[in-house]
Amino acid sequence: MNIVEAKKLIFDYIKTGEDEKTVEKYRAIDGVDLDVKAGDFIAVLGHNGSGKSTLAKHLNAILVPTEGTVIVDGKDTRDDSKVWEIRQSAGMVFQNPDNQIIGTVVDEDVAFGPENMGVPQEELWKRVEDSLKAVGMWEYKDHSPNRLSGGQKQRVAIAGVVAMKPKCIILDEPTAMLDPNGRAEVISTVRELNQKAGVTIILITHYMEEVIRADKVFVMDNGKIVMQGTPREIFSQVERLKQLRLDVPQVTLLAHRLREKGLDLPEGILTIGELTEELEKLKKRGDRN
Repeated sequence: MNIVEAKKLIFDYIKTGEDEKTVEKYRAIDGVDLDVKAGDFIAVLGHNGSGKSTLAKHLNAILVPTEGTVIVDGKDTRDDSKVWEIRQSAGMVFQNPDNQIIGTVVDEDVAFGPENMGVPQEELWKRVEDSLKAVGMWEYKDHSPNRLSGGQKQRVAIAGVVAMKPKCIILDEPTAMLDPNGRAEVISTVRELNQKAGVTIILITHYMEEVIRADKVFVMDNGKIVMQGTPREIFSQVERLKQLRLDVPQVTLLAHRLREKGLDLPEGILTIGELTEELEKLKKRGDRN
């Protein structure tokens, strides 16, 4: 079953002057089709201005289509009466956790969302505990968010969404403001939520290393989806990604360069372990010859 469906999605940003006449129209999304099955881990890649963040904002009705449709958990995002239900089904985590954390104590912040949903007190605090444990932040429940690192703050922001028990979590470049350790913390947390709790994940990012464990990758350019496939299928096309102004994981690029130098390596190597294994195979073949 699809939890998110976008059909022929078009979105135009319109800038108007003081006379309220159209001054400028910019097409940010141009005919996008997207199907996300429940329980999937989907990644959306693209350079700045490709339309990926605009797409993310359509997936929980922050924006609604200019043309086409977006259906989330069976509900049309253009139906104003369904917006609250859509946002319960599809939670959103943004780039800057400081914009999403409002409580002065970690556990109170995580409680804010479900409390506003009317969750009874006993269940509320059980959700807070479960959510903080799920993201590895339970020991910080009594801390002020101001004392946390960027990665820890982002994990608290994720816990706040998890506590509302959404079926899907959309993460719009959640690691863009974090250092490498913080990025690793957040991506590890997201993967665990997907694998252990079955939460559907839609990750918007421009960091290639973050998507190698995704079920499917969509690449955007000029508001369109121009590539889609498994991470291995996508990263096998190094030159195409470079044309789209995107990098590839460092180990993938190294393997690609070694292949260009004549080593018999497969395209689409994603991890250091895979590269090491392939080099060992080459060495053994060389020893036999």
